[in-house]
Amino acid sequence: MKESEKIKIGIVDDDLLFVQLLKDYIDKDNRYQTILTCTGGTAFLGEIETNIPDILILDLRMTDGSGLDVLSALSQTDTEMKIIVLSSFYRRSFMGQMLKMGAHAFLSKEIELSELPAVINAVHENGHYFSNDQVEVMRSQLSNKLPEFHAYSKDDLTEREIDVLKLVCQQMSTKEIADTLFISPKTVETHKTNLMIKTCVKNMAGLVIYAVQNRIIDANEIVLLDK
Repeated sequence: MKESEKIKIGIVDDDLLFVQLLKDYIDKDNRYQTILTCTGGTAFLGEIETNIPDILILDLRMTDGSGLDVLSALSQTDTEMKIIVLSSFYRRSFMGQMLKMGAHAFLSKEIELSELPAVINAVHENGHYFSNDQVEVMRSQLSNKLPEFHAYSKDDLTEREIDVLKLVCQQMSTKEIADTLFISPKTVETHKTNLMIKTCVKNMAGLVIYAVQNRIIDANEIVLLDK
């Protein structure tokens, strides 16, 4: 695979040994290339002006600029970088807050390394990743008594936008959505952008939460990815 076709990865974590082991593992896979490693959020934010990864693997607790600082700073930019929060400070109950702050996936450092490529690919292609247990939490926490969605006219979702949103919730890639709806990938991306503008969310994961909360889909309809 050409260097230009590889998914560019950044790693931000203050555990140097962890960073090196993770970098070595990622770079063994021909699909990826680690282009940036930093031991703190402050250093990372100084680097990305000239070196922007496609996927950022981000720790939460760091002494020199936490992961929360990074998420907050990136939320003020228009970067298309996807963020996988990978932390020992993991609680399933924090998932909603992580998504709200702009993360595209939230994982524990206790996951098997062999699971990481599937997460990276899902986030790169679909814009989000939910593990099976996270979906179960969503199913149990979201109430059936949520108020119905009533949009103002300027925020109305079109039928086609709703079609795209439902397929996003099936964890389909842009190409798969385009093939299913017989439209171009560029049109799919336009619909996704319009959906995020209308719903005021920051990423595809936010769209899934929005769809469930507003009863566009049922939480039980969210497709789980095979490991």
